[in-house]
Amino acid sequence: MSGYAELLDRVNRVTGVRGSMVVAVEDGLVVAEELMLGVPGDAVAALVASIFRRARRSMSAADFGDAAFVQVDGDDGLLFAAAPPQLGDLLLVVVAESWVNVGLVRLEAARVVEALGG
Repeated sequence: MSGYAELLDRVNRVTGVRGSMVVAVEDGLVVAEELMLGVPGDAVAALVASIFRRARRSMSAADFGDAAFVQVDGDDGLLFAAAPPQLGDLLLVVVAESWVNVGLVRLEAARVVEALGG
């Protein structure tokens, strides 16, 4: 198991999480993924990277600094993206059920981001 896979597995252990990925912000390409069957990883990666780039530009234009976390709530699930400066041009993306404990997902995501940033 790669270093990324071990860290992604930590997030995936949260009840309601359907998978997680490390994604390049600029092009939405998947660097590493641990997803349940049926989760469209490439499509989710491209979508979240695009949303995150736009959020980052908007936050900067509004003088709120750099976006570090984005959450998108849909009818059938949630998408989380975290990209603190120590990850450079990478995002941690988490795909979850709509009923997931958001606080626990964010806590585990923060731990994984810290470990990735080393």
